[in-house]
Amino acid sequence: MGTMKAPRGKIPLSIIAILFCVFAFMALLYTERLSFLSSGSIFKFRPCAARYKMSKTDNKRSVNKQIDYAADDRFEFDPEECDIGHGKWVFNRSIKPLYSDRTCPYVDRQVSCVKNGRNDSDYRHWQWRPDDCMLPRFNPDIALKKLQGKRLMFVGDSLQRGQWQSFVCLVEHIIPKSQKSMKRGRVHSVFRAKEYNTTIEFYWAPFLVESNSDERIVGDPKKRILRVDSIAKHAKHWVDVDILVFNTYVWWMSGLKIKSLWGSFANGEEGSEELDAPVSYRIGLKTWANWVDSTIDPNTTRVFFTTMSPTHQRSEDWGNKNGIKCFNETKPILNKWHWGSGSDRRMMNVVASVVEKMKVPVTFINITQLSEYRIDAHSSIYTELQGQLLTDEQKADPLHNADCIHWCLPGVPDTWNQILFAHL
Repeated sequence: MGTMKAPRGKIPLSIIAILFCVFAFMALLYTERLSFLSSGSIFKFRPCAARYKMSKTDNKRSVNKQIDYAADDRFEFDPEECDIGHGKWVFNRSIKPLYSDRTCPYVDRQVSCVKNGRNDSDYRHWQWRPDDCMLPRFNPDIALKKLQGKRLMFVGDSLQRGQWQSFVCLVEHIIPKSQKSMKRGRVHSVFRAKEYNTTIEFYWAPFLVESNSDERIVGDPKKRILRVDSIAKHAKHWVDVDILVFNTYVWWMSGLKIKSLWGSFANGEEGSEELDAPVSYRIGLKTWANWVDSTIDPNTTRVFFTTMSPTHQRSEDWGNKNGIKCFNETKPILNKWHWGSGSDRRMMNVVASVVEKMKVPVTFINITQLSEYRIDAHSSIYTELQGQLLTDEQKADPLHNADCIHWCLPGVPDTWNQILFAHL
């Protein structure tokens, strides 16, 4: 039997159907005005996980030529794909800090550089620009909405207290006076945003583990004793917190061996053992890690760890042989990958090795490399010593009195919180 042929002069029905679909598709494209990549289109194309999506605000900036997104091939921030430590500081005077040490009442005098007489302002206008991704600006309204009904707690030393004060100042100015409160304590301080049912807290634990310097500070490092296997006295205050941000580093870096104790403090120094800082640090961090793994439910609590904040005590590190620590520095280091003597890679490796073995996920707020460049942003001589502002005589001796550990506020800790905000 021969094959059936279509009658001459007639187009098969299947071809008609195909042509109809093609014309309909073209008409649809025309009516959509090729807007199928917009959010309002019926076509929902999913972009690459970290590809930058321009917002209306960004589009306005583009029109104003502040940022040329057409020439910017960086990605939207994605913690899985962006290495935040790779980048550079870009000067932008048009960007103003969200607060000042005059407008925010919660900044400690120790880091209130403008109030303490610092006249140069350039250090407040540098933005961290990662090489591969866009770091979103801190938005206080969005931050408070993300924290609604939650407790956020910073745990650590005075540098962590600076990050806490920065976060509070970044959000408090949009909250009516009647809707906020602050309760300061020697160990535990709480800022409350009543309308949002939110608390932003700080808990003083400079070593995370217990020590004889937890409540009344022991100024002489030789007299400090750490109970490296004990954390319960502190940790009972961390239970039921929704977001925990830990940090400990600078207090371990006295340059001396650390008196480390197991068991009771009853025997004082007897029974303590002097250990190298990285060894004692590892034992203390393992105690912290064991508490996190045995206590924290990752379904209800997020855990962050702020990496070490660099100190800038040796101007030779950045090639200023005639300099005095960070005194009179007014610009960041521009030499990429600069790493000074104030950041100990051994300690950083200890943190990484302990955290990678933990069951509960811990997110690093990687501040070390970006902060390494900021020799200009410390409180220097615009600070206080033993509760008193530096006298003119003390300011004239920056070798002994310039603070090149703590940071002016507003300043670098605002960028740390910008990274935390991006993770939230």
